[in-house]
Amino acid sequence: MWDYSDKVKEHFFNPKNAGAVVDANATGEVGSISCGDALRLTLKVDDDSEVILEAGFQTFGCGSAIASSSVLTEIIKGMTLDEALKVTNQDIADQLEGLPPEKMHCSVMGREALQAAIANYRGEVWKDDHEEGALICKCFAIDAVMIEEMVWANKLRTVEDVTNFTKAGGGCASCHEDIEAILEKVLAEKGEKFDPGAAPVAAPAKIAAVKAPLTNLQRIKKIEEVLESLRPALMADGGDVELVEVIGNTAYVNMTGACNGCQMAAMTIAGIQQRLMEVMGEFIKVVPATEMSKLVNIEAAS
Repeated sequence: MWDYSDKVKEHFFNPKNAGAVVDANATGEVGSISCGDALRLTLKVDDDSEVILEAGFQTFGCGSAIASSSVLTEIIKGMTLDEALKVTNQDIADQLEGLPPEKMHCSVMGREALQAAIANYRGEVWKDDHEEGALICKCFAIDAVMIEEMVWANKLRTVEDVTNFTKAGGGCASCHEDIEAILEKVLAEKGEKFDPGAAPVAAPAKIAAVKAPLTNLQRIKKIEEVLESLRPALMADGGDVELVEVIGNTAYVNMTGACNGCQMAAMTIAGIQQRLMEVMGEFIKVVPATEMSKLVNIEAAS
């Protein structure tokens, strides 16, 4: 669906420092599987010098999430904690030779996981600021504070920019008016005027030719075809995958055999998701079937 740099592909297909660090003394967790992206960053920090000796990651998300997490661990190894705190989401994107605008939120997630891990090491309570301001995007639990911070730090100018960097507004779109109000406020503080028709900060990467939307039956058949093509490789490693249910654009799968409980299972699922999106030309979220029980509980409570 998007054009990825060679660096992104390199870190996706051959991620560095995947898995948890043995004897880690710092852990940062951000995101949630139910929202489609989650990252756990573990660090081994020298207590005397506060230098990061080792860094590892476990992520559930798309190829850009894996690549961003991988390159982040490479960037921060050898840095002191204070030096690492200066790493920005743009530094992560630059090291990958760019990310599609629609995937910049993956670099933001990496920066937040790093901040959370350092706070954990120092015995501090890290706050992602997502609960300090008015909730703007209910679909992805993004509040005004985070949106304002991203607008300031990355010179965002449009609702599309905000969605690309934070995911806010990428669901039902009911929050677009509130996002515009934040843009108008922040840009006014910078002495600029909000223009609803302005071009986004970065030109969108090339997107595949628009196709007629798939019916649900066609979507299920396509997903089954892709999973069937991937099964031989999984089975060669003693694992397997089976489709359990498809609800909207979410495919629920069971990882079995060696893939069940493997620390790389999240990356395997992310790879399956990436392959599905490439083949089908639309966004597909792949989620462990165990998450279906949470969906049922939410529906029962509503």
